[in-house]
Amino acid sequence: MGLLSILIFVPILALFIGLVLPSSKSHLFKCIALASSLVQVGVVIGLLCNYCGCSSGFRFTENLDWIDLDLGSLGSISIDYYLGVDGINIFLLVLAAFILLVGVISSWKMKDNIKGYYSLYLLLSAAIMGCFMALDFFLFFLFFEFMLLPMYFLIGMWGGARREYASIKFLLYTLLGSLLILIVMIGLSLSVIDPAETAIQIGLITSKAQAGWGVSAHVHQLLAQGGISPSRLVHTFNIEYLTDIKNYVPGSVFHLASQLTVFGIAIRYAGFLALFIGFAIKLPSIPFHTWLPDAHVEAPTPVSVILAALLLKIGAYGIIRFTYGIFPEGAVHYAQAVGALGVLSIIYGSFNALAMQDLKKMIAYSSIAHMGFVLLGIASLTAEGFNGAIFQMFSHGILSALLFLLAGVIYDRTGDRLIENYRGLASKMPIYTIIITIAFFASLGLPGFSGFIGELFVLMGAFSSSSTNGLLPIWMAIVATFGLLIGAAYFLWTLQRMFFGKFWLRRSDLWNNLPDITVREKLMMIPLVLAAIAFGLYPALFFHLVSPSVSEFVANIVAEGKSNIHFLK
Repeated sequence: MGLLSILIFVPILALFIGLVLPSSKSHLFKCIALASSLVQVGVVIGLLCNYCGCSSGFRFTENLDWIDLDLGSLGSISIDYYLGVDGINIFLLVLAAFILLVGVISSWKMKDNIKGYYSLYLLLSAAIMGCFMALDFFLFFLFFEFMLLPMYFLIGMWGGARREYASIKFLLYTLLGSLLILIVMIGLSLSVIDPAETAIQIGLITSKAQAGWGVSAHVHQLLAQGGISPSRLVHTFNIEYLTDIKNYVPGSVFHLASQLTVFGIAIRYAGFLALFIGFAIKLPSIPFHTWLPDAHVEAPTPVSVILAALLLKIGAYGIIRFTYGIFPEGAVHYAQAVGALGVLSIIYGSFNALAMQDLKKMIAYSSIAHMGFVLLGIASLTAEGFNGAIFQMFSHGILSALLFLLAGVIYDRTGDRLIENYRGLASKMPIYTIIITIAFFASLGLPGFSGFIGELFVLMGAFSSSSTNGLLPIWMAIVATFGLLIGAAYFLWTLQRMFFGKFWLRRSDLWNNLPDITVREKLMMIPLVLAAIAFGLYPALFFHLVSPSVSEFVANIVAEGKSNIHFLK
């Protein structure tokens, strides 16, 4: 078992160990989950220390034949257990491992149905790790779907008063997105071949070890000339083959020369839109966002942390890796539409956050605004914008986890999330006030914190896009900049109302019983604070490993996208 598989199977092994514990020992499940998370952290630290960012390409790959299915006259399909790491996902794995550890510590006071809670949590941990590492689209989709049920039950069983409504809404929205992704996957499964496996089928080679550039070129030539019988084609979901247009079968659904349309839209553009909407629901982007505030408000604190810090990033990661990677012409053609959605998310999310009285809803809408910057950076299709978008994903993962932990602290003590019901908390909870002040300043993009770096590079990419590749107009970058001002307004206004002035709580019975944060809470929050500062002051820690992969990825998307558009015309 390779290092990447350990990240997936350790929580599954911990799950089975916990399930065999007698009911009288169910409290030990906490320790088992903690040990599993510590192993994951140790593995990703090892990966990070041994990862070389000097060139692009996947590292630590694990590629095993998994499912081979005969399709009759259509050939066969090969599905691989294929995992790998590159600059796009290396820090997302780091984020996932540390946030999942924080989630376990945050769940330590959980008392109801401990075995059920941690069983679902460990299953969710495995699925999240799998999503970030899977390089076979089918394998990714399985992990993507496996996330739904644990999250549904974690919200629906351990959430707030309207937990059933929030969990069902979350599930239905995500299932809609999954359906769109599945439809595209079916089309891709009939369109793309594995040149190495196909070469074996037609007798060019006898094993994959003999496959090379020359063999693939020969297969591509035969494929273009119609020299391979359809019954001998081996179809695939391997992302490296899905992103190479030479592997598409002439006359297939998603071949460049396909004349198929959906509602008058060329089929490859329709495929891009279906994948984009499917992942944008998870992001979430306006107008697919309405499930998020409800889910955050009703979810218990650890689940809110996972939801904001990790699940939203899987939506963005899916757009980058699969939507843009497979349909580069859609990325170019719809660049302005994607950028406009990003700007709309920034402004709409920020104004809604400004109007919220519920602290968790305010943080939820701020997440929509911050993920809007991710969309804008992706849409720019510039190296600066893409690097900024991935940095923003990482930074927002840290800061959103910290913000929801802080919201959970005050809710645990008072059972109240309304901002207007607090005044002068700084006099009673000074350490808590210092940490939330840092979190707010980092989130509004103050220089010296990680939030500033992500937004800065996204805006640099958005401003330079018009001159670099002619995709985004400058007005988008200008309007997005005003989102920073609105963000500063709602964070500073919340800070002023809740923490300064004369102390007052609506619940007068708690005036003399409002303790500052505990050692366990400090253990969760202080590392997140330090990470926000460290990456804000020295972002080269991040960009040194990420930039080579991102720069090559963006260059390929722009070049292939413009070439494919010219061919489609």
